[in-house]
Amino acid sequence: MIYFDHNATTPIDDRVLDAMLPFLKTFYGNPSSLYRHGRIAGSAIDAAREQLSALLGVQPGQIIFTSGGTEANNLALATLAPQAGLAVSAIEHPSVLEPAQYLKNLEHELTLLDVDTNGLITQDTIDEVIRLKPGLVSIMLANNETGAIQNVVHYTDQLRTHDIRVHTDAVQALGKIPVDFNRLGAHLMSLSSHKIYGPKGCGALVFEKSVEINPVLLGGGQEHGLRAGTENVAAIVGFGKAAELAKTELAERHGYLLKLRKLLEQGLSTIPGLTIFAENAERLPNTVQMGIHGIDGEMLLMQLDQKGIAVSSGSACASGQREPSPVLVAMGIDPSEAKSAIRISLGKTNTEAEIFEFIKQLKSLSVKG
Repeated sequence: MIYFDHNATTPIDDRVLDAMLPFLKTFYGNPSSLYRHGRIAGSAIDAAREQLSALLGVQPGQIIFTSGGTEANNLALATLAPQAGLAVSAIEHPSVLEPAQYLKNLEHELTLLDVDTNGLITQDTIDEVIRLKPGLVSIMLANNETGAIQNVVHYTDQLRTHDIRVHTDAVQALGKIPVDFNRLGAHLMSLSSHKIYGPKGCGALVFEKSVEINPVLLGGGQEHGLRAGTENVAAIVGFGKAAELAKTELAERHGYLLKLRKLLEQGLSTIPGLTIFAENAERLPNTVQMGIHGIDGEMLLMQLDQKGIAVSSGSACASGQREPSPVLVAMGIDPSEAKSAIRISLGKTNTEAEIFEFIKQLKSLSVKG
């Protein structure tokens, strides 16, 4: 199989699995226990927190381990003060948009930030947010569908000047571009392990110490009382190892993925009626979202699957829906064109030969379509 859906999930790195295995079988103690097996598990969590903090440029105490990016996003939005307003970009992941709608139903004023045709927030939009002065603004660092990268540093600097708290969903950015929490200037940041060749079921919320965290899970003192529940030790250890590898291999991965993406886009440019969405935006080095005029994206996805090629029609959390991508609609793409979209997201084990085979099969299918 040719796997081109790394934004949905990445295969676990063998070195990550090796780090996890002792905590799946040998050191199975509860990390809250005081005896040796428990202390070993607890120390492993501390080590993982240090590995992740080294990648992000923060202190270990600024990291809360969660069950994934979705929980981290929900926990971030739960810091919103009672009756305070909330503003989120219209292209956020469902794990931000749906909690935002829930908060709106609880009588928080909700503002959706418009984006341009490349999926980027405009200065006019930020100026309007500053006028409204909500309690929290959520702007994703890199979009999971188009790969478009927001200028979060520029906007957080302005929002901070007006005492507006900022959260950024950096799930797709981590491991692909540099992610320095302090440089970004956000107060809160969400991450996920399985996007960086770590295990599923583990994520993190990074927070500035000035932010008061309001736990959404109660019933234990884990994670300094901020996230109850016995820790998934093996997954946390895996996340830590994946973060360590991401730090040492970031430049190499970025360069290789960008080389593959350029090769892919050269091939795509030879297909009539093909559009690359957000083509003119700065994008993640591994991500291309495209559509071919008159061809249904989900049908094309299934045809490629029959050829042994795995791609996505958008966010994995919203796949299977026949509605056009809300991200593309927010960008002003006609719904009929949005329904043609498929996403190719490359990974560190993909090859040039796979790119050539994909282009060959895509040309064949687009002619039949």
